[in-house]
Amino acid sequence: MRVAATLPLLALLGAAFHGPALAQEPAAPAASSAQTAATADEAFNTRVKTLEENVVDLKEKVYRSKARLLLMQETVLGGDVSTGSRAVIVHKNEMGGSFELESVTYALDGAPIYTQVDEEGLTDLGKRERFEVFNGRIVPGQHQLAVRLVYRGNGYGVFSYLEGYKFKVQSSYTFNAEPGKTSTVQVVGFEQGGITTDLKDRPAVRYDVSTARASGSKAPPAAPPPVTRTTPGQ
Repeated sequence: MRVAATLPLLALLGAAFHGPALAQEPAAPAASSAQTAATADEAFNTRVKTLEENVVDLKEKVYRSKARLLLMQETVLGGDVSTGSRAVIVHKNEMGGSFELESVTYALDGAPIYTQVDEEGLTDLGKRERFEVFNGRIVPGQHQLAVRLVYRGNGYGVFSYLEGYKFKVQSSYTFNAEPGKTSTVQVVGFEQGGITTDLKDRPAVRYDVSTARASGSKAPPAAPPPVTRTTPGQ
C-alpha cells in the first residue's frame, strides 16, 4: 500500500517540476525570429542607403562631365571662329552625259557625314551640278576626307556597251584646318583625258581647296592633289 501511494506522488512531483519548463520552451524561437527580422531590416536599410549615396555620386559625376563637354563645345566648336575652324565641303559634278551619278558617300575622319543613293533615277542626284555636303565647326588640325562615288553608264550609239556598267570611284584627301579660318573643299567628279581616252578610264576626282580668314579675305588656294580614277565593273 505504501508503494502504490508513492507512485502517484512521484508523478505529481515530476509534473510540478517538468511541466512549467516544457510549457515555456516555445517562447524562445519567437524571440529569436524577432531578432533575426530586426537584423535583416537593418541590413536592407544599410544597402538602400549605400545605393542612394552611389546614385547621388554618379549624378554628380555625370553633371560634371556634361559641364566639361559643353565647355569644350563652346570653346572649340561653337564659340568664336577665331578659336576654332570651320569646314565647308561641296560636291561638284562635271561628268558628261555618258555617266550618271547613282550614289555618293562622304566621311570626315571616319564618320559618315553625307550619303545619298539614287539607283532608280527617281531623284535629281545625277542632275545636280553642285550641292553642299557639310558646313560646320571642326577642331583645328589635320582632317581626312573620304569619298565614294558610283556612276552608272548611260550608253548610246557606239557607246551603247556602257549601259548597265557601273563605275566606282574611291578617294581620300587630307587637309589642314587652321585656327580662325574656314577651309572650303570642293570635290569635283570629272572626266579626265581627251577624245582618245577610253570612256572606262575617264571617271576621276579632284579636290579644289581654299581657305578664308574670319574677316573674309581668302588665302591662296592649295595645290591640287593627284587625280584618282577607277575602272568599270558590272
